[in-house]
Amino acid sequence: MTETGAAAAAVSAASSGAAGGDREARFDAVLALYGPALRRVASAYEREPARAEDLFQDIALALWEALPRFRGESSERTFVYRVAHNRGVSHALRHRTLRAGDGAGLDEAVELADPEPSPEDRASASQRAARLREAVPLLPMPLRQVLMLLLEGLTPREIGEVLGLTENNVNVRLSRARGALRRSLREGGAA
Repeated sequence: MTETGAAAAAVSAASSGAAGGDREARFDAVLALYGPALRRVASAYEREPARAEDLFQDIALALWEALPRFRGESSERTFVYRVAHNRGVSHALRHRTLRAGDGAGLDEAVELADPEPSPEDRASASQRAARLREAVPLLPMPLRQVLMLLLEGLTPREIGEVLGLTENNVNVRLSRARGALRRSLREGGAA
């Protein structure tokens, strides 16, 4: 069983135990499974590392409060991302920290597969990743939201459930986000 599969099994076991009052075990299992992704969500809304950590803690608290109300009307993953993004939007509106031109903060969100490339390939990939890290935060919030959720492995339908959009609207936003990134990277405008 993969590490993700084991974590998912732990969430499932904890969820069934949660009905008996084992709220803490369920919460721990959810954080074990989704914690790294939730940190990336927090860093998408807050670029300063200390404030991103505070936002992650706010997201964790919101999950602690929301998990007992989870009714299973969506997947648990969709529910967790919905709580995280709602908290992120509230944070962004409250702190107004998402300014164009501030390119720090998504270092943890971009992971490159490295099947032992040559040094030249590594340098090229590093430059592309740096340009992407600079370009993604410059996207408007609606485009950045759908792109970050897609990078986390959610389907357009799940993204729509998280953000309260239709699947078609999600696909339109994804297309616009990809186009904006292509233009930005082509023009070198991410600097």
